[in-house]
Amino acid sequence: PINPIRTMKIPCLRWSGNLQKLLQLAITFISVLSTICHCYSIDRLKSSSPNWDYSTKTTNMSNRRGVLSILSSTFIAGNLPASCSALTPNEASEAYDQYAKNYNDLDGGVAPSLLGIDEARTKMLSQAKGNVLEIGVGTGLNLDRYNPAQISSLTLVDISEGMIQEAKARIEYLNPPFKVTFYQADATSQLVDLFGMNAFDTVVDTFSLCVMGNDGAKKCIQQLNEVVKCESDGGRVLLLENSRSSNGALGFYQDLTAQTAASAGGKGCVYNQNVVQLINSIGTLEIKAEEAYAAGLFRYFACAKK
Repeated sequence: PINPIRTMKIPCLRWSGNLQKLLQLAITFISVLSTICHCYSIDRLKSSSPNWDYSTKTTNMSNRRGVLSILSSTFIAGNLPASCSALTPNEASEAYDQYAKNYNDLDGGVAPSLLGIDEARTKMLSQAKGNVLEIGVGTGLNLDRYNPAQISSLTLVDISEGMIQEAKARIEYLNPPFKVTFYQADATSQLVDLFGMNAFDTVVDTFSLCVMGNDGAKKCIQQLNEVVKCESDGGRVLLLENSRSSNGALGFYQDLTAQTAASAGGKGCVYNQNVVQLINSIGTLEIKAEEAYAAGLFRYFACAKK
């Protein structure tokens, strides 16, 4: 469960073949970050200045898009892969065991706050009620954002034992007044077997689907749909996920660099998923609310089972 906009720790790469990809990724990262900051600044200016002249800014954005289009030819020439492979459950477990100790340094800090991610987490988790399941709990970055007055129990799942140990330490520190249970499990296949159908009032995930790839994410959403209660009984699925940007130029870059970003510094996260399409593919899960952050790179969804 990760955000791609952070300080990237690039592993050692062989010079032959990989140097070009690394340079491409570096240029892309700078371009993407510049575009995000630009879009974020526009949103802030528009909200704080009702009479602000947007026309001059759209001209500047068009110029930026022109630069991005020129840079895109470099990536096309580089023959970057069009499709992306996800981590297998075993690979994810082993990889995130290694990331666990330093994970908060990567996913915390100033960037999530500036991009609205912290705000999105807080807003989403304020809606969690009753018996709650959170998958991909990681080190527990969400745990202090639940409203204790609304929670009856909290069940926390992650595929990584290392991550679970970090989350347990955070729970011990927070000492919440409700029951907390941990499970090491694969959310793409084991939730129904562990908990049964219609077991939870609220199901939560933040930034896990991208690590599973499209096939794994669809299986996971199906599992979430089965373990949550129906809408008529108050059930809700709350998701905050990486997604393909609604900005055309930025989405294009995501498509071109998703595989390289995932393998070189993104800890397996394929960050250009069409999450709306994945949710709608389930058939019985309906999107009730959606909100985009940072030009649509991150999206919040409130869903209900029909």
